[in-house]
Amino acid sequence: MNAAHRAVSVVGLGSMGSALAAALLDRGHPTTVWNRSPEKARPLVERGARLAATPQEAVAAAPLTIVCVLDYEALYTVLDPAVGDLAGRTLVNLTSGSPEHAQAAVKWAHSHGADYLDGAIMTTPPGVGDPAVMFLYSGSREVFETHRPTLATLGDPVHLGGDPGLASLYDAALLGLMWSTMTGWLLGTALVGAERTPATDFTPVAIRWLSTVARFLTTYAPQVDAGHYPGDDATVDVQIAAIDHLIHAATPRGVDNALPELLKAAMEKASAAGHGQDSYASLIEVLRNPAGARA
Repeated sequence: MNAAHRAVSVVGLGSMGSALAAALLDRGHPTTVWNRSPEKARPLVERGARLAATPQEAVAAAPLTIVCVLDYEALYTVLDPAVGDLAGRTLVNLTSGSPEHAQAAVKWAHSHGADYLDGAIMTTPPGVGDPAVMFLYSGSREVFETHRPTLATLGDPVHLGGDPGLASLYDAALLGLMWSTMTGWLLGTALVGAERTPATDFTPVAIRWLSTVARFLTTYAPQVDAGHYPGDDATVDVQIAAIDHLIHAATPRGVDNALPELLKAAMEKASAAGHGQDSYASLIEVLRNPAGARA
């Protein structure tokens, strides 16, 4: 069979699992699907998928099985009856969980003779299949390279390293970044909205500003790795004064100041620990060691 159209099985057909199977079908992969509730498979079967009667049948149908279920407990519940068919096959687990869950799962898979990759999907179901969207993987580089053409059907496959827990760890870290960024944007939107500025007017300016923020991250990353934070752009003490402007602007406009007050408290803690004349990157010290940052 053409390497670009290898057979794949998909176990779990919630919104995300169904999107995964649909993307594989769209790219010409013979796709077998299984779900606890078979009726969820009907739209995929109508598009050419083969419905397996059991998880065992799904695993046996292809060299690669992609699993996307509720949690790791569900993963084991679904696949335990199929362990006799796992030997010599590859399991790609796109179920959300912790690094510790992933590390346990790779041991479980290897004990049954299966190769294993853990993964994290950095999009919602409508984004599956978009080559601009990242799918994060961790585990064996050899296994990843073997199945890269198939995984590229779902999105841009990014291999993070051999530790199977890395994909889950990055997932948590990146979701934290997303929530922080979106909440910051909503706070700014509320602030300018108090003066009747539409979100659609504010957002293009905010997005342009984020490109500058990205340059700050690029500048600060080597400082974080070196543990040295030269304050030659803007010091923590300068940032404390600047965030007061946000707090003062928000208060008379009735905007919730909980987020900027939280950020100011972190800056003040860094300053008290001796980082007042360091760059903003020095806040990593109080985040790493909240009980007692380096003085």
